[in-house]
Amino acid sequence: VQLQASGGGWVQAGGSLRLSCVASGSIFSMNGMGWYRQAPGKQRNLVASITRAGNTRYAESVKGRFTISRDNAKNTVALQMNNLKPEDTAVYFCNADPPIRLEGNDYWGQGTQVTVSS
Repeated sequence: VQLQASGGGWVQAGGSLRLSCVASGSIFSMNGMGWYRQAPGKQRNLVASITRAGNTRYAESVKGRFTISRDNAKNTVALQMNNLKPEDTAVYFCNADPPIRLEGNDYWGQGTQVTVSS
């Protein structure tokens, strides 16, 4: 099982970052995919998702600023983040939507840290 997120970093408010995720084919081909984030001391939440057919939905807090996309041939999903705000600071994870479960628990791969300074 592979869920590998990358592309995070430090950026000033108003800047942009592009996150990328490679997923196992067994996950990618059967599911919608999503990007989640978890800020320190807060719950992990879904910020954007995309179905196999390409239909997207976004959390209200990122609408108009974030764009999710997927490449079905490469088993990758990307998140373009524009006009970043300090409140976007979090660890970002990719996963299926809803998250895949292994042995009764949600499975999470390695996330990528995004830090936005004011």
